[in-house]
Amino acid sequence: MSAPENTYALILAGGSGTRFWPLSRNTRPKQLLDLFGNGTLLEHAIHRLEGLVPLENILILTNALQADAVRATASMLPAANIFAEPAKRDTAPAVALGIGLVAARNPDAVMLVLPADQLIQDTAAFQAVMRDALTTAERSNGLVTIGIQPTWPCPSYGYIERGEPAVIAGLSSAHPAFEVKRFREKPSPELAEQFLRQGGFSWNAGMFVWSLPVVIQQLAAHAPELAEFIAVLRESNDLTATVAALFPGLPARSIDYALMETAERVLNIEATFDWDDIGSWISVAKYFENAPGDNRANHPLTQLDSQNNIVFNARPESRIALLGVDDLIVVQTDDALLIANRHQADAIKNLSAILPQDLL
Repeated sequence: MSAPENTYALILAGGSGTRFWPLSRNTRPKQLLDLFGNGTLLEHAIHRLEGLVPLENILILTNALQADAVRATASMLPAANIFAEPAKRDTAPAVALGIGLVAARNPDAVMLVLPADQLIQDTAAFQAVMRDALTTAERSNGLVTIGIQPTWPCPSYGYIERGEPAVIAGLSSAHPAFEVKRFREKPSPELAEQFLRQGGFSWNAGMFVWSLPVVIQQLAAHAPELAEFIAVLRESNDLTATVAALFPGLPARSIDYALMETAERVLNIEATFDWDDIGSWISVAKYFENAPGDNRANHPLTQLDSQNNIVFNARPESRIALLGVDDLIVVQTDDALLIANRHQADAIKNLSAILPQDLL
């Protein structure tokens, strides 16, 4: 593995605050919420890198609405390491911006690209995988993607189809890499079932590892406008002004579409650590206490003849009581109350179109 001073991490911490309303807001999306009473997901993402990436080499990308909250949460990082994108342009421009910022500091670096909003509890296992991924990226001419072993035929994730084991001279790894045949878009439930029966598929978790020379070379071949943007950033004397001038004009594309699906060589390492993308209140509830009636709650709950409810109370000094209700999501905050059918958890984001602006 590369020396620590040559290892960097880019944490992507943008996104909207719609799925976890009313706890989440535009200025406080999922990664800035303390959902489990032990710190925010962004804090966990930073702490997971301790001993793997120096704090001064951890960069965070967010947006203008969330910049102040991110800076407050990530106060352990140098202030110059937190950047707000001047426009929403999808993940390819965001990752290119991160690459450019790292390249301006160390053009020979090896870097991780990680989402801020995933729950991973086994830090030791996470770091073991990432160390092997960094070594694989450093010693090969490939771009490495970390895949998650599917536990059910989920139609909401993209999939990575693996091919043969990768041959990399002089590399022996506890977490072997495989050549990637192709990326598969979010499948139908039937096709997802087929993927699991066939084997050799991973969920695409949006975690990437690469050396800067290799990724810049691949961007030059497949997304030249992004490679040119990176080249300008490397030579810029005023990064803030350069980003403000050029970033909004970049094409809004995902990094999968712009690069990973077209690169000459992509390698997949399957994670051996726990992983949850915490996509809805249903996901969060798995980590709450199981109250009587198979209800789930983050604080003590009073219930009578009520089953299969999810309750999140951001005001623990108040008591929530349920009587004769089933299959609800109840979320209490200081200024709002959500009562929803738990079978419509994914539709909570649709409330943003009709809620008052001061509650978004």
